Amino acid sequence: MNRRNYQREMDGLLDTLTQQRRVPNLLLHSCCAPCSSYVIEYLSSYFHITVFYYNPNLYPEAEYEKRKKEQQRFLLEFPAKHPVRFLSGDFEKDRFYAAVKGLEGEKEGGRRCARCYRLRLRKTAETAAALSMDYFATTLTISPLKQAKTINEIGEEAAKACGVAYLCSDFKKKNGFLRSVALSDEYGMYRQDYCGCIFSRQEREHARHPFKDTHSQQNEQ
Repeated sequence: MNRRNYQREMDGLLDTLTQQRRVPNLLLHSCCAPCSSYVIEYLSSYFHITVFYYNPNLYPEAEYEKRKKEQQRFLLEFPAKHPVRFLSGDFEKDRFYAAVKGLEGEKEGGRRCARCYRLRLRKTAETAAALSMDYFATTLTISPLKQAKTINEIGEEAAKACGVAYLCSDFKKKNGFLRSVALSDEYGMYRQDYCGCIFSRQEREHARHPFKDTHSQQNEQ
């Protein structure tokens, strides 16, 4: 079976929009400013973008606020072709822990992450539908550590459930991730060294310090 080329699919849609001289509205879920940088640079020529910052997985809350402020700063400083707006979701951390219950010990990139993607993309789809957006999308596919296939299948599932179009993507293609790193350096962005949740932080800390006790972190959830 041939694997879908999500980058080619998206480029085809963008070509069609250009030919039709349409600039639709896009609700773009963003996990952080560095990941959003290239995506916004790329898509802001084709869409009126509203960045939706909905990340109840982030730990601790100070990290959530730090990434949120960095996202807002980047949007103020970046000269997008079409103005980009910002919309903050609620910090519903209890929903995240409920969604991943029983999978706390999974390795990063496994079933726990898929549930986290589903939580965030479903909320994005619901919000896009409520705002009468033409499309919704996510920056998550820019990460070399995340499977675009999994993310896009979940996005299409949410699109079908909520009745709003999903923009498939694989933003790491065409050197997208490398461009995001360059933009992060150019704008002096804060780049985190773990995905975001307490479990990914524990996994990163364990890799650095194999004998460090993480019990105290677990009690802070």
